[in-house]
Amino acid sequence: YNRKPFLKKTIQSIRSELKNSGISNEIIVVDGGSTDGSYQWLSRQKDVITVIQHNRGIWKGKMIARKSWGYFMNLAFRAASGKYICMISDDCLIVPGALKNGYELFERSLKTGEKIGALAFYWRDYPREKNYRVGLTLGGNIFVNHGMYLNDALRQVGYLDDKNYSFYYGDSDLCLRLQQCGYKIGISEDSYIEHFAHANVKVRKTNNSGERDYHNFMERWGHLPMPDKNWLYKEFIDENETIKLFPLSSRIRILTNKALFKIKRFLSP
Repeated sequence: YNRKPFLKKTIQSIRSELKNSGISNEIIVVDGGSTDGSYQWLSRQKDVITVIQHNRGIWKGKMIARKSWGYFMNLAFRAASGKYICMISDDCLIVPGALKNGYELFERSLKTGEKIGALAFYWRDYPREKNYRVGLTLGGNIFVNHGMYLNDALRQVGYLDDKNYSFYYGDSDLCLRLQQCGYKIGISEDSYIEHFAHANVKVRKTNNSGERDYHNFMERWGHLPMPDKNWLYKEFIDENETIKLFPLSSRIRILTNKALFKIKRFLSP
């Protein structure tokens, strides 16, 4: 929603990754009713399937009722025709090799009879973090922030729970339900995602359903033990410097804010 400069870079990184890969693909974007020209730009992209789901603003004199994260993700999940679905946000970049490596690992695993339902990709919040991570949920089980799902597995479990989770914990719940049905959640060790931590912070702050979502999550899964740690970290040096694809104005703003913080701290009595 209203992140056109980032959305364009995200799609650019997807196109670069899949070009000449020999992997048939489709790009599906669900836009929340952006007012910054996002869906006008999307409508001109002939390799992109665009779904407009107005999620903010006023219609016929009334505020539009906000839909959950799971609701609009499920619009795309149900529209997807591929064997696998890669889920990423519009403030992310694909580090070269991520999709190809995830696809090939899925193919190898299924051919050996392994019942894989999803593969998590390593990711990091730029510029806050140096190392990349994959999350652990209750029971020490892996969950997918960004990564790939087997489409048949998603159909079997009924996709994301879009009623009990407004924004948070829906991904953890999905992965636990996949495991409940006998699917394994793995890690694609050679797949990395860059996530820009400060994209449209004002909008992100409106996702204030954490307490309710956590309550519903624990009501369903609280019988599982808390994990010993929340993240699996990994060092990785991206020789392609994918991070430089992020909009320059945003990177300059980050550096400027850091410099101002240092100046203020220096001048403090």
